[in-house]
Amino acid sequence: MSQPSALSTNGLSRRKFMAGTVSAAAAAPLLASRAEAATPVAAEPKLRQPVVTSLRINEQPYELSLDTRTSLLDALRDHAGLTGTKKGCDHGQCGACTVLVDGKRVLSCLSFAVMNDGKDITTVEGLASSDGKLHPMQQAFIDHDAFQCGYCTPGQILSAIGCVNEGHAESENDIREYMSGNICRCAAYPNIVAAILQARDETKGA
Repeated sequence: MSQPSALSTNGLSRRKFMAGTVSAAAAAPLLASRAEAATPVAAEPKLRQPVVTSLRINEQPYELSLDTRTSLLDALRDHAGLTGTKKGCDHGQCGACTVLVDGKRVLSCLSFAVMNDGKDITTVEGLASSDGKLHPMQQAFIDHDAFQCGYCTPGQILSAIGCVNEGHAESENDIREYMSGNICRCAAYPNIVAAILQARDETKGA
């Protein structure tokens, strides 16, 4: 004859014991969630609030509400609607996004828009005069066929103007050296050098 189990002698069947254990285990998460719900949660701080950034682009004032992480390139293209500045590698290696900031060459993909608050920015759209006359550098690029697909051309032209105004266009070797950050996948480099030499004197201070 089998001996009665301890559970049976205490008036508690195995089935009731197991049912009670499962019920307790199931209730634990519910109790914990109720406790968490009862605890007030501090409001999360509102991060990345847009910042109003004042830019003077091509002699026109712009007030742009921007995420602080917005690059100058994206601000120009997506917020100011100036798509002449091209997005190439987006890593500062190709030069396609070159613009002038206070007259100096800047890779706009590597510069945050908020860093340029209050500064004067020149893009390719701002080079021609109001009567439609092209900037000497633009005209020289046309005269010497210094582009093929044209994708890198806006950055090349802005960089060429900066190169001249920095005093780095006195010789072909100087031009090649100081324009080396602007890549032309069509390899129009000899024509670009010739265009810069043509426009050099007219470009100084323009």
